[in-house]
Formats: sequence, C-alpha cells, structure tokens
Amino acid sequence: MLSLRMDSVLFDRLSQHAAKRGMSVQDYVVRTLIRDDFDERFKTAVDETERFYGPSA
Repeated sequence: MLSLRMDSVLFDRLSQHAAKRGMSVQDYVVRTLIRDDFDERFKTAVDETERFYGPSA
C-alpha cells in the first residue's frame, strides 16, 4: 500500500490523465512509478553494457 499526499491541482491533472487511459488515479500513479523504475533500470543496464564493451560507434 502506498499513501500519497498531493494538492488538488496535481490530483486534478492526474485524474485527467488517468481518465484518458480509462484508469483510476491509483492505477495510473502505480503504472507511472513502475514505468519510471523500469526506465531507470534499463538505463543503468545500458550504461553498464557500454562500460563493459565500450560505447557503440
């Protein structure tokens, strides 16, 4: 469980984004956090690969 505190402006923006995708605000926030975490792990993996093999030409 994750509890977040946010102001009404942010909540309204998140609600609009979630509604466009047919999701609840909670689901939208969780998916966004998961996607951001994946992006960060992917970037780290690419950086480690480049460090090991050298940058691609």
